[in-house]
Amino acid sequence: MHPRFSRALAPLFLACLAACSKQTPPAGPPKAATVGVFKVEAQAQAISSELPGRTKARLVAEIRPQVGGIVLRRLFEEGAVVKAGQALYEIDPATYRAAVASAEAGVSKASATLGSARTVAERDAELVKIDAISQQQRDTSAAALKQAQADLEVARAALQTARINLERTRIVSPIAGRIEVSTVTPGALVTANQDVALTTVRQLDPLYVDIVQSSAELLRLKRELADGTLQSRGAGEAPIKVVLEDGTPYPHAGKLKFGGVSVNPATGAVTLRGEVPNPDGVLMPGMYVRARVETGVAEQALLVPQQGVTRTPSGDASAWVVGAGNKVEARKLTVDRAIGNRWQVTAGLNAGDLVIVDGLQRTRVGATVHPVPAGAAPATTVASAASAPSSPKR
Repeated sequence: MHPRFSRALAPLFLACLAACSKQTPPAGPPKAATVGVFKVEAQAQAISSELPGRTKARLVAEIRPQVGGIVLRRLFEEGAVVKAGQALYEIDPATYRAAVASAEAGVSKASATLGSARTVAERDAELVKIDAISQQQRDTSAAALKQAQADLEVARAALQTARINLERTRIVSPIAGRIEVSTVTPGALVTANQDVALTTVRQLDPLYVDIVQSSAELLRLKRELADGTLQSRGAGEAPIKVVLEDGTPYPHAGKLKFGGVSVNPATGAVTLRGEVPNPDGVLMPGMYVRARVETGVAEQALLVPQQGVTRTPSGDASAWVVGAGNKVEARKLTVDRAIGNRWQVTAGLNAGDLVIVDGLQRTRVGATVHPVPAGAAPATTVASAASAPSSPKR
């Protein structure tokens, strides 16, 4: 190489050697990942079950005639609300009025016969004292008096029966409620206690809701009440919230009134009965509904958001918890039931634990993290924005 070129490249070569001789400073420890956590707290939680059910009228009266005859009039509008004691039908009363008149005459006759028998008995009682008549004649007149008294009672009973039958020619509703369609029209012949009802009245406010619960769930509830996990709401005080067939919540809350005493062997279920107000007539008998029944209160319930709980392929539940030194720990959980969008945890967590619900993908078990309340803006994002170098001015 030409000496002149060597002298020109020497400074450049020395600069390269100086740059290579400088060592790269060692990298610092990795920054802790920011994760969103949920602080577990013990709280009183009402425990409810959502069960299928059917609505049922509280009272049902099938209207049938108690006397026979021709229907003269129908005295109601189909589908209307009727009151207890309101007249619904009128049967031709002519025959029954005649029966009442005949019975009244029978009472008058028996009363006259009784008066005559009483006079004879009183007279014979005086005559037997002076031996004017025999004792046998006195006994005969006394027996005739008693017979006349009995005949009068029979006549009065016949009159009462005739009046009852006459009264029953006006068929009235025994309960208040909404009346259905009529199966007969004026002019129809009806008979006493016939199989076909003339119409039906149903009391729709309040309304019953018959709820079906599995016997296994009922046993579990009783076990939790026995060991103190749940506190009873008290007899007859369990509230019910109804959800309609289309998923619409029913605005009026009811109460559980009756618990089943036997298990259906075909379905393995127990029937519970609730009572729900129905002032607007929204509910109708036979509707399918779902009822949320509050069965008790868990005084120290631990609830965790569902996004903080993961499942293994075998179905075991677990969660990552921020432990001592902000290090991530894995906890195996025992999950009891879902309450809204949270799980009720009965084992594996304690009050005050910090469960990771956001940022699981940014960390691992054993790593150090920076916990912030779930939903808060990550601190690292703010810090990195503040420390970012500004663009050079041109």
